[in-house]
Amino acid sequence: MMNRKITASESGKKLHRLLRGLMPNLPLGQIYKMIDQGKVKVNGKRKNQNYELAAGDELSIYMEEAKYEEASVGQKKTKYIGVNANIDVVYEDDELLVVNKPAGMLTHPDQTDQKDTLINRVHAYLYRKGLLDSGLFMPASANRLDRNTSGLVLVGKTAGSLHRLNQSIQKREMEKFYVTLVQGRLSGEGEIAGALVREEGSNRTLVVGEKSGEKASGQEKEATTRYRALASGGGYTLVEVELISGRTHQIRTHFQSIGHSLLGDVKYGGKPFAGVNHQLLHAWRITLPDGKEFKAPLPQLFRDMMDKLGVSLP
Repeated sequence: MMNRKITASESGKKLHRLLRGLMPNLPLGQIYKMIDQGKVKVNGKRKNQNYELAAGDELSIYMEEAKYEEASVGQKKTKYIGVNANIDVVYEDDELLVVNKPAGMLTHPDQTDQKDTLINRVHAYLYRKGLLDSGLFMPASANRLDRNTSGLVLVGKTAGSLHRLNQSIQKREMEKFYVTLVQGRLSGEGEIAGALVREEGSNRTLVVGEKSGEKASGQEKEATTRYRALASGGGYTLVEVELISGRTHQIRTHFQSIGHSLLGDVKYGGKPFAGVNHQLLHAWRITLPDGKEFKAPLPQLFRDMMDKLGVSLP
């Protein structure tokens, strides 16, 4: 028999998912069978496969040690020696970490950068604080920002909190606001509604419709963006944007579709300005369903561009 205490970060994880992580070499059907047959118990009692574990629960697995070791070969282990742990923490409690991501940094690793990404820094930060207590659950971000978009990223520190954050985003219960500088003059408030589709091989998003010339393919996803013009100057407008849906490159694509590309966003029709050749976009405010609100101040580059254009914050 193998006994194991559930850690804080594993709190909220479903029983079958934790067992799958502990024993990656067992088929999922076999794990379900072990649960049904009472070969897995929590605090000495049988539980169903969807039981949500709590910190401190005592997990017992009734199988031979040699068989358990064979089933668990390949289980992930964490190493963060030498990984940069410098992050701008906006808020932190036992379950949630809110980080202000700088422009130029990936949220998650990809083929261009595997090591110095925001989530790797978050893991290194938590590891140094002794809070990365499980090889089975890794804290993860609920929202993702493009490399050159700065601002708020929400990280679930426990399985339960990450699940709740993801559910809030999927159900559109979370309010997400950005600020950006767009080409041309906008006034008042408006809404941009246009289905979006990803273009194969180009890392671009296109608006489906008559004006764009892009035909519906069945792969498009509905998207809505609301905006409020705040101030204008130098041929640009400072805009606050509320993201109703969260599609890839949604804000950039939608504003290009109405003839107001983001400053510097050369991929979506924007013009470089004062050395800036990427979108000037900042995720500045998020409100959770419970009313808790987080804000991230404008980065210095954004303020510098506003000064050059003579645009002032209202």
